[in-house]
Amino acid sequence: MTTASAMQVVDRPFLVVRAAGSGMDGSGDLLALRGDMCFPIEVKSCKVSKLYLSGRTWTQYEEMRDEGIRCQLMPLYAYRLKGVRGDSWRIFRVETNTNAGRMNLLKRRIPALPLTRNGKPFLDWQQGLPLHKFIDIVCRTNSTKDSIEALEQRVKEFDRIIEDNHLSVALPLTDRA
Repeated sequence: MTTASAMQVVDRPFLVVRAAGSGMDGSGDLLALRGDMCFPIEVKSCKVSKLYLSGRTWTQYEEMRDEGIRCQLMPLYAYRLKGVRGDSWRIFRVETNTNAGRMNLLKRRIPALPLTRNGKPFLDWQQGLPLHKFIDIVCRTNSTKDSIEALEQRVKEFDRIIEDNHLSVALPLTDRA
């Protein structure tokens, strides 16, 4: 399932760009772009499951949050736990309260950074969204338009098979016009 989910990105790819001066001025380390969405992404990797933001990492968080609000984006953190086999990446969103449309739907599925007792965001690998599930969410094609087009394509293919094989389909009385 993990590999199948990850392969969906082949059909709905992102252009991923390493941001110049990555991690500075709220740009994050990466910028993932596609026609319907854009994510600035800050990448962190550590041997411990919890990473508390302070100093430079706190400043990066504040700048990403501020740019997310200013540009109406959903900044993300990609957090890798070193030493974990399989899907070692977890995804978190930075709370911005400015997301609309499709981003609002994603907001419900991607967990925000958890908060300490003092209300300060931090990274807890256990609470993040596994990368393969994130890919499944952002690459899913379940819009009505896509579903109708897929159904029309299957009907055309079925009609072609019937014509090619000179078959006829007897419809029940309830399906006749």
